[in-house]
This record gives sequence, structure tokens and C-alpha cells, in this order.
Amino acid sequence: MAVWTKTVYRGGQGELTEKKSRFIATVCPVKTEEDALAFLERMRKRYWDARHNCYAYIIGEKQSCIRSSDDGEPQGTAGHPMLDVLTGEQIYDVAVVVTRYFGGVLLGTGGLVRAYGGAVREGLKNSILIEKKKGMLVEIGVDYTGIGKLQYLAASEKITVLDTEYADTVRVRVILEPERLERFRSAVMDATGGKAGWTQLGEACFAELGGRVLVGEELDQPNIS
Repeated sequence: MAVWTKTVYRGGQGELTEKKSRFIATVCPVKTEEDALAFLERMRKRYWDARHNCYAYIIGEKQSCIRSSDDGEPQGTAGHPMLDVLTGEQIYDVAVVVTRYFGGVLLGTGGLVRAYGGAVREGLKNSILIEKKKGMLVEIGVDYTGIGKLQYLAASEKITVLDTEYADTVRVRVILEPERLERFRSAVMDATGGKAGWTQLGEACFAELGGRVLVGEELDQPNIS
């Protein structure tokens, strides 16, 4: 099974109305099935007076846990269309609940499928999605005569610089994809005449968001739903 990289950084909400029925989609990042079920319970309590709280969730980069429910709607008209949107976007570690307030007019099978799928798309539009990458943290040490060369090299190679510490020497912490490690290391050593220090600090996931770089635990922010 393919490994997905897109996930939810911040959940959001979207809504559409179809023949007087309201469909409210709430998107939530989750890490485990327990998280997903707890989120579902919160939504059921929040929308206790709604006729249906249908849901779908996908957990794991390899989609190890996939569930959906029509919650009383005709079979295959709610949970599965919701899941289709998530799988089509290749999003993991996500749960969505679509709450329906019945407007008195039957929508038919096709109408329900379109409404539930459409509501999920609206919810995703109002969420923040990120692409996670697997990276290696590296600390590079150079003297003050070498920092300009290192900064130029990092910029030209589009290497993400996390922070720079100026002391007796300059220590620069970067993160990059593992497959780029050896090439960049060789370039650093060439640029500094082999004088740079190179320490691999370990693996970490990272993502870019609005010009910021999110690393490790920064990617696992609490849900705001």
C-alpha cells in the first residue's frame, strides 16, 4: 500500500445547504482510532439535536485504519462518499464528521452522496493541510570566515536552515531529505576546504507552512475543533 504524506495541521469546518437540509462538516487531525472516536463523541454531544452525525476517518501513512458510518442514512450514501473525498486527496490521520439537520425534503441517493461528499470538501477548504517530509537534522560547525560560504550554499541548494548559533565558532542547524545528505555534505566540505564540522543529530519529520518550517513536535499541534 502506498505511503501518503498529506495530513491535517489544523482542522476546520464547512457547511452547505441542499433543499433546506444543512450539512456541517467538521475536520479534525487524529493520531489513533481512540482519538477519532473521542472526536466523534464530542461532535455527537455538540450536535445532539441533529438527525445524523456521519463520519469517516483514516489513520496511518499506510492507511492502517479506515472506518466510515452512514449513521442511519441509506447505506452507502454518507460515510463512503465522505471516505472517497479523503482517499481522493490522499489525506491520513484525519477524521471528519458531517452533521445533517433534515430540512423536510428527501434528497434521494444521488443527492445524499453529493451533499455528504461536498460537505467534506468544504470542510477541507477551511482546514490547514500540510505535506510531511522525512528528514535528517544536521549541525554544521564553521569558523566566521566560512559562514558566508555556508549560507550561500544552503540558499542555492534550497536547504532549510532552522537556526544559527554564534559563539567561538558558528553552528548552523539544518534539515534535509536523507537522499540529499551526501551531496550536500560534499558541497559543504568543498566550500570550506574540509574544515566544517558535520554532526547528524537524528531523523525528524518536517513541513513548510506559510514560510515557516515545522519540525518534529511542532507538527503535532492540538486540535481546535
